[in-house]
Amino acid sequence: MTYDYIIVGQGVAGTFLSWQLLQAGKTVLVIDEAKPFTASKVASGVINPVTGRRIVRTWMIETLLPFALDAYTTLGKQLGVSLIAQTNILDFHPTPQMMLAFKEQLPVETNYLRVPTNEALYRQYFNVTFGIGEINPCYLVDLRTTIEAWRNYLQAQNLLLNQRFHSTQLQISNAKLVIYNGYAATAIIFADGAAGADNPYFSLLPYAKNKGQAIIAEIPNLPRTNIYKQGITLVPWQDNLWWIGSTYEWHFKNLEPSVDFRNKVEMQLQHWLKLPYKIVNHIASERPANLERRPFVGMHPVHTNIGVFNGMGTKGCSLSPYFAKQFADALINKATINPLADVKRFTKILSR
Repeated sequence: MTYDYIIVGQGVAGTFLSWQLLQAGKTVLVIDEAKPFTASKVASGVINPVTGRRIVRTWMIETLLPFALDAYTTLGKQLGVSLIAQTNILDFHPTPQMMLAFKEQLPVETNYLRVPTNEALYRQYFNVTFGIGEINPCYLVDLRTTIEAWRNYLQAQNLLLNQRFHSTQLQISNAKLVIYNGYAATAIIFADGAAGADNPYFSLLPYAKNKGQAIIAEIPNLPRTNIYKQGITLVPWQDNLWWIGSTYEWHFKNLEPSVDFRNKVEMQLQHWLKLPYKIVNHIASERPANLERRPFVGMHPVHTNIGVFNGMGTKGCSLSPYFAKQFADALINKATINPLADVKRFTKILSR
């Protein structure tokens, strides 16, 4: 059988690209080796419309946020699971300067910032020194369920190869066909996450690998109605646990969880959290970020039946659904990809 597309990788990017192509009536084969700790599986799943110390809107959030909400809701209905819920961030200001920065942005960013009216409620759970701001709306994606439920669907349809991809087995037989380990397709698309930095066709793209870590903890009496942030972030996780993180380590020797990170988290919890907690796991993974902080979407300028869908970084939950639709429309209907995301912006580099 010849497929329309082979997709390498089934993180959040590969999940949404394969879903969009199947929705459009195309045949797809996904190649992905099951691993316990990938960037998508250990990410928090938070979609936050503002970012940074200056508390400014993230790129394209006015478009990305409603699109993501609709996409996760629609996919969840198809799979019979709940994938996304509004879970606003309570931002506990760590310094007077950060409190002032938030207050200065309040009249400017009326869509996403406000002061909670029930601050006293949270003083029973946290030490509050410089007040609390609220980011509203924020959304929390159940990434593990998203990926596992879609993987189960692909397996049930015989559309998944649970194996590691080896580039040496890829053959470009002619301009219209690619063959991998006996499977043929008109095109192959790499949604391979951190492995993309070593992909022979796209390794010249400005990837910037970084290591992220998170603590998984029990905090039995903390209300799961919000995400809580002060230096570290506490996010409701599966099985009544909490995800606590995260780091952005640009120079690292390995992907093992580090004692330094755990100590830092525990020190912050002791300073900030009034409730008892118990650490049950410590996880780490490599992220497929890039120097431009814009995704890589589209087909190779020279090898025109080889594509890339990668580089989402920490915004993968919001970027992947929208750009999966753009990419699918470009593949099927020759629609335009946003030039700030289109991999054609690197044509000169990739043509070397």
